[in-house]
Amino acid sequence: MNIKDFVEQYNSKAIFSFNNLLSYRHFQKVYISIFLILLIVFIGVLGFSIIEHYNFLDAFYMTIITVATVGFQEVHPLDDAGKIFTTFLIITSFGTFAYAITSISKYVLDGEFNLYFKNLKVNAAIQKLEDHVIICGFGRNGKQAAHVLKKHKTRFVVIEQKKDIIAAINHQYSDLVMEGDATLDEVLMKAGIHKAKALITTLPFDADNLFIVLSARTLNPKLTIISRASEDNSDKKLKVAGANNVIMPDKLGGAHMASLVMKPDVMEFMDYITGQGTDNIRLEEITFATLKPEFQNKTIKDLEIRNKSGANIIGFKTAKGEYIINPSAETKIIPDVKLFVLGTTEQILKLKELFA
Repeated sequence: MNIKDFVEQYNSKAIFSFNNLLSYRHFQKVYISIFLILLIVFIGVLGFSIIEHYNFLDAFYMTIITVATVGFQEVHPLDDAGKIFTTFLIITSFGTFAYAITSISKYVLDGEFNLYFKNLKVNAAIQKLEDHVIICGFGRNGKQAAHVLKKHKTRFVVIEQKKDIIAAINHQYSDLVMEGDATLDEVLMKAGIHKAKALITTLPFDADNLFIVLSARTLNPKLTIISRASEDNSDKKLKVAGANNVIMPDKLGGAHMASLVMKPDVMEFMDYITGQGTDNIRLEEITFATLKPEFQNKTIKDLEIRNKSGANIIGFKTAKGEYIINPSAETKIIPDVKLFVLGTTEQILKLKELFA
């Protein structure tokens, strides 16, 4: 990363922090305004009760009509001390009351009030999630990731910093969108990172993705982390930081286009079976842990997946992490292995009903 990129990122973070500070101060004004109104009412009720010996209801009513300057007649004729106190109350409360009402009205009319309750709703919904996916950044890669997750009915939370992008988000789980800086630990924690199963970070700057990967791995050591990278040397650093996989969209896209020239039908078929061409074809993984006990430690032949569900086992991952294409029927299903199964949506659903 060069100095120019660092300065640009620093400035963007500074602007974001400044905007958050302004929002916090604007929200703080509402509390101050409410406190001032209550203070004025308290002083007025206390003063009329002591000086004019009003009961609570009369003192409260007299305070309200005095502060609001509506011009109604006094509850009881005032003596000299009462007139002096009323004059003092009018002078001190007029500007204070006007400031308080203006601040509260501005807060409501500017949409801050609705935004506050919307954030409460989002936070409450996120707290109920488990085994969800966190998407950091909703640019082109983030949108594509969300699109695939939505097709597979996987719950996800989007963390996005730009308000215009948030306003344009329209997906099945659009109620689970957080405005914030994903490089901050507190934002990741609000997104439920401790209960999430995976995190996808797609920010344009590799340094930001590196920060997120480091924070996410520290907060949840068991999390599956997928990161985007732009520069050639960034993928190694991201993996050292804790990313399980690093995707370089530019290289991946170029290689895919070249493969379409060399082997167009093969690549189109791969796109088809990986779910990019249709919703009816699914490539799923089945782990030892997800199998019912009666099917564990059995051979592929014993499972009879093809005969019972119609799906096909096309791959196998050993406990050591080695991949086997078209495993033999005598391959045994032992702990820490995975089966890769290809089939239609109906076949996969039937497979899960029978075996998982």
